Amino acid sequence: MGIALSASALAPTGSLRAVINLGNPILARKDAQGAPVGVSVDLAQALAAQLKLPLTLIPVNSASQSVELVTQEKADVGFFAIDPVRGQGIAFTSAYVQIEGSYLVRQDSPLKGNDEVDRATHRVVVGKGSAYDLFLTRELKQAQLVRAPTSPEVVSFFMAGTCDVAAGVKQQLEFDARSTPGVRLLPGRFMVIDQAMGLPKSRPASAHDVLSRFVTDMKASGFVAAALKRHQIEGAAVAP
Repeated sequence: MGIALSASALAPTGSLRAVINLGNPILARKDAQGAPVGVSVDLAQALAAQLKLPLTLIPVNSASQSVELVTQEKADVGFFAIDPVRGQGIAFTSAYVQIEGSYLVRQDSPLKGNDEVDRATHRVVVGKGSAYDLFLTRELKQAQLVRAPTSPEVVSFFMAGTCDVAAGVKQQLEFDARSTPGVRLLPGRFMVIDQAMGLPKSRPASAHDVLSRFVTDMKASGFVAAALKRHQIEGAAVAP
């Protein structure tokens, strides 16, 4: 498929509209001037350059907002944790990065391991609509989920209430723990998150093929690994 056809299939408005979730600091954040930067921004820029299209970044603060914009075709591409619920409206590429999900508890909590969390007496804080929310909604059989507005607010929401556990990106929890006295992470992880690019499921198969090839090429060329290093991201690995 030629560049022009690829561009029109992926971005029918003539500009590549990429939604950037600032709620996942592994992949995107604001710089000192307030502009979005990170691995997902680098990938969006590279895709726009390859398609020879102008790029419009749409920064949002939560995964649920990203999902909504792409599902409703108000954005052409986004960056998501792969999940079957999201897959109802979004066609995913293969994963380009893998991230760990962990639990955080208060220092005096009796909990020592991840397998002790799913108890009927426990309340677990997650970011509303996050990969952890979707995963734990399926996996936890007894514990009750309590939803903070966004993932970056999980620890402050947890500390302000009486919940037993906070769940989120391991690196975000580690960062928050350094400035929050009296908390600790449980060892290990409760899930591995496959981060992929996605586009509206309503787009033609040719558009999905173009995006999938792009992600495969970005991994194989070392682009993703270099972006992780450039943005000093630890704890995330290029997906196999």
